[in-house]
Amino acid sequence: VKGIFQDAFAQIWSGNVENDGFNKLVLAAGLTWRETALLRAYCKYLLQTGAPFSQAYMEQALANNADIAKCMIELFEIRFDPAGVDKTREARAKECIATLKQKLDSVSSLDDDRILRNFVTMIEATLRTNYFQTDKKRPKPYMSFKLDPAKIPELPLPRPMFEIFVYSSRFEAVHLRGGKVARGGIRWSDRREDFRTEVLGLMKAQMVKNTVIVPVGSKGGFVVKRPPADRDKLMQEVVACYQNFMRGMLDLTDNLAGGKVVPPRDVVRRDPDDPYLVVAADKGTATFSDIANGVAAEYDYWLGDAFASGGSAGYDHKKMGITARGAWESVKRHFREMGIDTQTTDFTAVGIGDMAGDVFGNGMLLSRHIKLVAAFNHMHIFLDPNPDTEKSFEERQRLFNLPRSTWADYDAATISNGGGVWPRSAKHIPISPEMRVVLGIEAEELTPQETIRAILKAPVDLLWNGGIGTYVKAASETNAEVGDRANDALRINGKDLRCRVVGEGGNLGMTQLGRIEYALAGGRLNTDFVDNSAGVDTSDHEVNIKILLNMALGENFTIKQRNKLLATMTDEIAALVLRNNYLQSQAITVAESQAADRIEEHAYLIRLLERSGALNRALEFLPGEEELTSRRAASRGLMRPEIAVLLAYSKITIYNALIESDVAQDAYLGKELESYFPTPLRKDYKKLMVKHRLCREIIATAITNSIVNRMGPTFAHRLREETGANMSMVARAYTIARETYDMRGIWTDIEALDNEVPAAVQTAMITRTARLLRHATRWLLDHMRRRLDIAARVAELAPGLRALMEHVEDILPAQELEDFTKAQDKFLAVGVPKALARKIAALDPLYAAMDIIDVAAESGLGVETAARAYFKLGARLQINWLHEQVEQLQAHGHWQAVARGSLREDLYTQQRRLTAQVLAGFGKNDDIDRCLEKWIDAHHDIVNHTQRVIGDMKTTAGSLDFPTLSVALQEIRKLAQNHKVSAKV
Repeated sequence: VKGIFQDAFAQIWSGNVENDGFNKLVLAAGLTWRETALLRAYCKYLLQTGAPFSQAYMEQALANNADIAKCMIELFEIRFDPAGVDKTREARAKECIATLKQKLDSVSSLDDDRILRNFVTMIEATLRTNYFQTDKKRPKPYMSFKLDPAKIPELPLPRPMFEIFVYSSRFEAVHLRGGKVARGGIRWSDRREDFRTEVLGLMKAQMVKNTVIVPVGSKGGFVVKRPPADRDKLMQEVVACYQNFMRGMLDLTDNLAGGKVVPPRDVVRRDPDDPYLVVAADKGTATFSDIANGVAAEYDYWLGDAFASGGSAGYDHKKMGITARGAWESVKRHFREMGIDTQTTDFTAVGIGDMAGDVFGNGMLLSRHIKLVAAFNHMHIFLDPNPDTEKSFEERQRLFNLPRSTWADYDAATISNGGGVWPRSAKHIPISPEMRVVLGIEAEELTPQETIRAILKAPVDLLWNGGIGTYVKAASETNAEVGDRANDALRINGKDLRCRVVGEGGNLGMTQLGRIEYALAGGRLNTDFVDNSAGVDTSDHEVNIKILLNMALGENFTIKQRNKLLATMTDEIAALVLRNNYLQSQAITVAESQAADRIEEHAYLIRLLERSGALNRALEFLPGEEELTSRRAASRGLMRPEIAVLLAYSKITIYNALIESDVAQDAYLGKELESYFPTPLRKDYKKLMVKHRLCREIIATAITNSIVNRMGPTFAHRLREETGANMSMVARAYTIARETYDMRGIWTDIEALDNEVPAAVQTAMITRTARLLRHATRWLLDHMRRRLDIAARVAELAPGLRALMEHVEDILPAQELEDFTKAQDKFLAVGVPKALARKIAALDPLYAAMDIIDVAAESGLGVETAARAYFKLGARLQINWLHEQVEQLQAHGHWQAVARGSLREDLYTQQRRLTAQVLAGFGKNDDIDRCLEKWIDAHHDIVNHTQRVIGDMKTTAGSLDFPTLSVALQEIRKLAQNHKVSAKV
């Protein structure tokens, strides 16, 4: 053992190897320093997963069983040594595992047995490693392992699809990916003992945040194990560790050359091709994008400087202020729904962060009407009880532009009486009478911790979180469950928040249960992954644009020209991204407005997603069945944070279904690919778009967002369940309905009324459009199987729809016309422009448009003639009244909702059939009234019988129930079938 001992001693002496109990294995098992480091690396990973054993205990277990440790190394080498023979690799591995199991069976200590089996599990879960790669014939100074979390049963949930762990004596790092095409930031963590827990929470948030963009979520983090005291030397060490983290990941990642996959050298791959790896900036790495891209250049990685977005040739998130601007879309909506315009009306705010920060600093400059009365960060506490809005805005702007500013740099002369700036190291902070009023407290003096808690509880309009840390939990949670020990003394419960609105520019500022508790108490908020998604959305656009433009690079298009083009598109990229933030918060508002009425639908979707394995209800803190029952009784639905999660999981499952379908090949749906990119690219690079490596993903994402943002979380899933159609058919039918009714134009007109009409009126109008599209999509699914061509179907239906919309006043009978006029007048009275008020009022009678257009085509008569016949027949047979009764039915449970939907659709179907019968007798000299009377005379007895039955029902007190309406529908159905019998006779 002389040679291996001397090598190990030299490596430990030089600091390349950690000096710990694992080095016992050099003598006990005859392992080299590299082999002991390999087992040490697995131990370090196990410690991050929450293993119940300490490192010292695991070291001793391996030392006690040195022969098993040596056998583990043998198994690892058989599986991953590139010099091995692939044909015999698996057979030899099976033999080695069998030997290991025999040896493990003889281990007497239960703890030792469990520890050793964990190490074996880790080796079996490893998919790739750079262990056998060398740099200038020397081992690399770090080891990286790509793991399959599904094969590690003791991992805490949620389990990512892939995980890379990088180990070095200088740093440790982890990267979690939710899917093959995934994106998320890399952070420099200060949580050495549990940084994987921090990264896992962020990845979970990223998974739902990324539903608005193409890739699913990923997240990475690293800790520096030997931080120098000197700041400059510390940053040098951080950068060096970050670079090796990037290298450790790229060591294991496939490359692309000429469109073909090129595996990494000296790596045995135990998983399929996997060439997509991107990273982004996060806490502590905001300026590291060029550094990461430099590493990508070392590896000649196919993504080039698209590997890490936001570098010198990318979009600077802080300069754009994009994350804060995205979160501000949510803030503006919350206030707008309270009747306040944040851009014209003063409002009070408290904040977490400082003006040097990207999210906090940019956020506090998004309105000149912010009265920031208090804020804190890790260094200072800022108090300003009665700020001058204009002067304080200018001072915040000055600090934002001042490099490395702190609250201590705030001009004291600008602060109002009773305010000031105090370091968090102060023993006590005097609370002036003015601040006592603002904070809603009576204490004249507080400790810094107590002051921060008072700031968090302040009765203000807005709490703006632009910092780091978790400050709000639920009363039912312990601080240990939150997992942010540094802020345990500051944390409050959601029910104790007294602000009216929370804007979550930062990640993990509140626990999900804390959000729900605050929402249940009447607070207005979404979630962090909704509010602050603009940053990752911008990165997504940058990376995908670079992938597109890099295909065009050549003599006539250089990197310099590409970079110039990227810069010119900055404003349009921001507009595209902010549009997504606007629509996501709007979708939550629309769903919230119907949450109590649709609780059964939401409950059914939760169960459906659970059964499919797509959702873990407990992990996402969605209400259980007992809680749902309680909310039903209280006529209360899901809260906004819960709706946000349900929207996200609905998108995830729809996206997964669409990505496996043929939607990307549909010429009409393929237009979504063009609309994803800015205008200059649509003009000049349209042909290259179809060759984009993420073409399918972009199209599927755009379709998914359109469906869920406009129609809510349950729409697509419910139609698929009720009709048996697959998700691509639902997407096609929805698109036909949307285009036929020109809903995008109507939505644009509605959204143009922000701060012009009450927000509740806008929500009501959007709800009407969704209700109509739900019916139209269902109709198309029942009738479109013979025609899947979207463009052709829209071309058939749209002209008839335009004619009906144009002549709606002329075709409606008296009662329907009165209802239409009342609805129109109601919208006009609150300031809705006449053209839009007319369109919205016409939506209810145009439910029947698809049937009318189809009947017109079959009869050879115009749509106006068919429409008059349809509506007059409905009035004469009192079918319109039956429609009203169906809509008033109370659905208790999912299946009653399905039954109500079936009654509705069947009633429309029978009215359509009856209209076709009436029009079949339309003569050359007839008008609709004469034609209708002829038909009634021909079916006098059964028509009178049907009218008597429905007339009796109308005399019944109260609204009708399911059985009664089923009888009424049966009578209408008999009437439609009677015509066929008469014709045969």
